[in-house]
Amino acid sequence: MVKKILIILMFVIVVGGSVTLLVMNLSASKEVDAKTIACTKGSIVDKALAVGTIVPREEISVKSNISGIVKTLHVDIGDLVKIGDPLIDIAPDPTPLEYAQAKRQVEISEVGYENAEREMNRFKALVEKKLIAAQEFESAKAKCDEMRLRLSLAEEKFALIEKGETKIAGRVVENVLKSSIDGMVLVRNVNVGDPVVPLTSYQSGTELLVMADMTNLMFKGRVDEIDVGKLVLGMPVEIKIGALPSAKVEGLLKKVSPKAHQDQGSTVFNVEIDLIDVGDIELRAGYSANADIIITKKEDILLIPERLIEFVNDTAYVNIHDTLGTQNKTPIETGLSDGINIEVTEGLSDGQLLVELPPKQIE
Repeated sequence: MVKKILIILMFVIVVGGSVTLLVMNLSASKEVDAKTIACTKGSIVDKALAVGTIVPREEISVKSNISGIVKTLHVDIGDLVKIGDPLIDIAPDPTPLEYAQAKRQVEISEVGYENAEREMNRFKALVEKKLIAAQEFESAKAKCDEMRLRLSLAEEKFALIEKGETKIAGRVVENVLKSSIDGMVLVRNVNVGDPVVPLTSYQSGTELLVMADMTNLMFKGRVDEIDVGKLVLGMPVEIKIGALPSAKVEGLLKKVSPKAHQDQGSTVFNVEIDLIDVGDIELRAGYSANADIIITKKEDILLIPERLIEFVNDTAYVNIHDTLGTQNKTPIETGLSDGINIEVTEGLSDGQLLVELPPKQIE
């Protein structure tokens, strides 16, 4: 009986020792798997992302005041021009009916004016002889002046149809389009021989060229509604150009739209950003870009990875690795976050080690 009891006790001791060793090995394994990360000093930025493009502040659309066809192109895409430089020659291209009507209208107006002038001179002679009242002469003179204006109008219209240029009320209307700005040709929509529809009060006309001052560019984009409430005009901006990954351009927030619009199912607000420091970077209109609008920036602050924090009842905790090698859960106070790192305002010191536990295994 005693012998059986001794055997059972020995069995229990062996099993218990094996279990203890197994538990110690597992604990040691966990300690090995757990990484430590030190608290460090650094900077953190809270920013809003704007997605958009680099565009000229103003673009000029070149159109013609007369109809016809493109006779000569003096410029091409990428050319730099000054105010007054010739851009395009427009050759009038009237139909035979339009030309005939304009020509005959001039002849009819000449006949009408000559008759009115003779009538006025006859009335003038009669007034001098006191055979008619002065009012009759004044009436004839007014009619003569009216016929002279009609003749001038007919001649101007015929000159536009025939030569493409004339002078109306001191303003020269010609078939040579000239630049109204110092800038660059960005778009050319016509070739030699293409028809041109004139710009009038009832039609938009043919857009011949698009020009802009490429030394005066800006960023236009959109910001998600989540961030727009944090924006204040004048905030600094860092702009990254998609086609120039190594280039960074500084800017200032100039305008935030008061009204939102929908973009691919999201509610966004348009923003405009002035470029203040381009340096030697050659920017082109239409470059896609991302703009980081700096809302808040802190430097020389204590930072830890945000993934190390565990929240319990609105309190933030981290696992501290003390000098004895044990882990202690400690509450901390946090501040600014950029989604990756977070500021620690209380509870930790510079260089203190934190434990990053391995991810839980899915059984």
